[in-house]
Amino acid sequence: MSDLVRYRLEGKTAILEMDDGKANALSDTMIEALLVALTRAEGEASAVVLAGRAERFCAGFDLRVMMSGPDRAKALLSRGSELLMRLYGSPLPVVIACTGHALAGGALVVLTGDVRIAAAGAFKIGLNEVAIGMPVPVLAMELARDRLAPAALTRATLLAHVHTPEEALAAGYVDEVVAADQVVTRAVAEATRLGALGRMPYQATKERLRGRTIQFIRDNLESDMRALMFPSGAPK
Repeated sequence: MSDLVRYRLEGKTAILEMDDGKANALSDTMIEALLVALTRAEGEASAVVLAGRAERFCAGFDLRVMMSGPDRAKALLSRGSELLMRLYGSPLPVVIACTGHALAGGALVVLTGDVRIAAAGAFKIGLNEVAIGMPVPVLAMELARDRLAPAALTRATLLAHVHTPEEALAAGYVDEVVAADQVVTRAVAEATRLGALGRMPYQATKERLRGRTIQFIRDNLESDMRALMFPSGAPK
């Protein structure tokens, strides 16, 4: 497995731990490592835990790539969208152990989890796109619409509010907040419980719950990325 993603089995639960030694940005190599790990987990495990490193869950898409030109940015967003939809529609239960900060694309990774456990502490969770001068893309908006409390949606997207873990719990980003040294342990316990459920009914119910959103995102991804990259409607 990649140096960026540690993979281990605990019983029938696959634990994937992102660690690039920094903020866990979604670079090309991080995304590829996560896709490989997820494929492996779907072949040998009953549930998945996705965690970050201490105090850093995921900083979102690699800004160096995003600022290097529209073609490279579009390619990264396309690959990252594939990862997010794989997580969101995984046939296995996916439990997020949000070990620290989760901003922009990192917050989207949190939203893909079936159950999301966050570490208590001075951490930031949220979609800050508007605050940094970017529209919230369709991918992010639809995941937020699916998972966040309706009353929290405008504040979380249009107003670019960045949440504390406790605020994230109230808004619907996460389902539970625990002590930082317990977040992975708690996530593994929850994944073990969910992994004991029947795989066929779990997968079929998830498809009924999320399939429409996943299809809508896939159908609109290309045109939305063109609008983001070329707002004047110039090159296609």
